[in-house]
Amino acid sequence: MSMEYGLIGAKLSHSFSAEIHREIGGYDYRLAELTPEEVPRFLREGSFRGINVTIPYKQTVMPFLDEISETARRIGSVNTIVRGEDRKLRGYNTDYAGFLGMLRRAGMNPSGKKCLVLGSGGASKTAVTCLKDLGAAEVRVISRSGEDNYQNLSRHRDARLLINATPVGMYPNNGAAPLELAVLPALEGVADLIYNPARTALLLEAERRGIPAINGLYMLTEQAREACGLFLEKRIPEAETERVTGILTRKTVNIVLIGMPGCGKTTVGRILAQRTGRQLLDTDKMIEEKEGASCGDIIRQRGEDAFRSLETDALRAAGKLTGVILATGGGAVTRPENRDLLRQNGLLFHLDRGMDDSTLGPGRPLSDSREKWEQLYGTRRPLYEAWRDALIGNRQPEEAAAQILTEWERRAPGTAGL
Repeated sequence: MSMEYGLIGAKLSHSFSAEIHREIGGYDYRLAELTPEEVPRFLREGSFRGINVTIPYKQTVMPFLDEISETARRIGSVNTIVRGEDRKLRGYNTDYAGFLGMLRRAGMNPSGKKCLVLGSGGASKTAVTCLKDLGAAEVRVISRSGEDNYQNLSRHRDARLLINATPVGMYPNNGAAPLELAVLPALEGVADLIYNPARTALLLEAERRGIPAINGLYMLTEQAREACGLFLEKRIPEAETERVTGILTRKTVNIVLIGMPGCGKTTVGRILAQRTGRQLLDTDKMIEEKEGASCGDIIRQRGEDAFRSLETDALRAAGKLTGVILATGGGAVTRPENRDLLRQNGLLFHLDRGMDDSTLGPGRPLSDSREKWEQLYGTRRPLYEAWRDALIGNRQPEEAAAQILTEWERRAPGTAGL
């Protein structure tokens, strides 16, 4: 494959790198999925000026390089290669700068602390080197079969910083986690190098436990800024990392609407879709299309529990997506597991307009009378309050949509750092 700048790896279909480099450097940046057998030929015969390298080739490429930077050699991993005017290939590790920037942005200082790094690949090597350079008191690598493994984590109950450098929990395998944080009660910071989903199961657990946490998007953008500087042989301002991270976060974070039946989620969702150009997904409609029956009929004929299972399946599929508007059913908050499905990539906006005649009707068997509606509201209101990122009054749908967009613009960039 012919390219001037780009990324090589095994699976790249969900990479954000092309957009990041185009935004920072203004050049065409392509993705090349290679087999292990194709890598040597690509390096020898490729016409590229600069490339990045990702899983699983960060160590594979090293024997084919003419020069390797001191940092990359210390780490034992290369993620950036520049072809000079002399045709020599020079390898660097800009992940180091990316990881350092991520820790600083999250306010995580490993100095004097015990740190655990999950995984033993190229990303792990970068994290270990950086943590040691920053003065960590002890750095332990946790792997499936090493001396320190997932079966003897109890010996590390005093660890204060946890780094996930494995792909566990990465899209499309959302919801998986390499461990449960309860085994590490002294933790004061969690960093997950994964950036899709924005909140992995590991980060969601950290959030619930009140542990400061960050995903890998800032690291990805910062290392790209460093690589871009090497490609173009010029200094790229540090502010570019924050700017581009914000752009990507706003583009990918879902707008999720929760609230009582009849509160206007579908109407407001349509307005938001028109204003943003985003796709609107309505989980009730997803269920009805799949089952060939209305939600009301499903509840009446099969029972509410059966309907809630179908709803969770719909939320599991929709919650994996990025950059969409998601209107949920009023009872989505009644199953605790649904919260993580929605929060993994979304900001949750609670629409509330109280009760009027339009909120009642035979199509809503759980709230077809004032008495039923008030009982439901009393049960669900605490859940909406616990789940929401913002409360939006919905007396005028156009105004509600405008308020959501204002809040989303303000809050979305923060999800990169949780």
